[in-house]
Amino acid sequence: MRGNGISRAQFLGGAAAVGVAGVAGSFAAGRARAASRPAAAGSGRPGSGVRHRGVMYEVITGESPATSWQADRMRADLRAVKNDLRANTVSVFGDGVDRLGATASEAAERGLNVWLQPRLADRPHREILDHLAAIGEHAERLRRQGADVHLSVGCEFVLFVPGIVPGDDALERIKNLLAGTYDPELTQRRLTRFISRAAKVGRSVFHGPLTYGAAHEDQVDWDLFDIVSVNYYSYFPRRSGYVAELAPYLRLGKPVAITECGTCTYVGAPEAGGMGWDVIDYETGEIKGDLVRSERVQAAYLSDVLDVFESMNLYASLVYNFVSPDAPHRRGDPRHDQDMASYSLTKTLKDDPDDPDSDWHWEPKESFHAVARHYGRGRG
Repeated sequence: MRGNGISRAQFLGGAAAVGVAGVAGSFAAGRARAASRPAAAGSGRPGSGVRHRGVMYEVITGESPATSWQADRMRADLRAVKNDLRANTVSVFGDGVDRLGATASEAAERGLNVWLQPRLADRPHREILDHLAAIGEHAERLRRQGADVHLSVGCEFVLFVPGIVPGDDALERIKNLLAGTYDPELTQRRLTRFISRAAKVGRSVFHGPLTYGAAHEDQVDWDLFDIVSVNYYSYFPRRSGYVAELAPYLRLGKPVAITECGTCTYVGAPEAGGMGWDVIDYETGEIKGDLVRSERVQAAYLSDVLDVFESMNLYASLVYNFVSPDAPHRRGDPRHDQDMASYSLTKTLKDDPDDPDSDWHWEPKESFHAVARHYGRGRG
């Protein structure tokens, strides 16, 4: 969303748990078809753990020039992703062919595995597909130069692509999904059709591994793709709950990637899942209720789910996300501490908290250090 002080990134990136579980068929259909198949290792390398351990990095126009994508900041951030977070993979997502391309190229030059995912939202279908084609062409050039590159044709099209679910923008579509004011069968047909079109465009320009960022329990024809990708924000009090919920994906016979996971930064956020962002009054920018900030809760949740993904030998685990410039932290001011509603591993601190154009820097949260420890153990 623009113009209300709350970045689109703040509430859409973590919206996966809204999902479309109510869409006709849902993942239950695929679960039933897969039930008779033996479970396979999610990475294709039994006992190896997760292959692609990474973080998501967004490139968009921010709420102000100060928080928009900047090449110098991007380069410094990617150094931190590799050297401090100890990730071997970065998922570059957002819009703008030049921004996405420059960020992906920089990541590849630093030896990071690159997952590219365009998210051009609320535009005509042809424009979204043309944007995908341009990004795919850049991904193919990187691949031919020797980079380890994956292309995702998009993310949760029910939210980002107009005409699948009623609503003028993603926030309106989320409201309609939650309220049930949509036709599930029609929605599924439209979603299936657009995913197929996007897969065809992706294949036409990119010859490496192709995937699509689906919400958990979305019904997707995975025969179109090389990798089954899940945006996963579930919460269970015991790790066995995650294993039981994710196991059916392993029976689809393809590598399984967690292409988003995470939680916000307050007590109770893991239980809120992908709707954890919805704790801000978007008219005032203030936090609703009496939330208690907790970096420890965020760190503990990520430690748990990353351990689960390793134990299941999944192909990839990509944490949402590295930094959220438009959701600044306000020390000692919980009512305006928008970072509590952020999934970011870092907290944004403005030089002047009251100036929207103020310069800023980020500092690592406890979750950053927890992920770094986890990824460090997986190196080798």
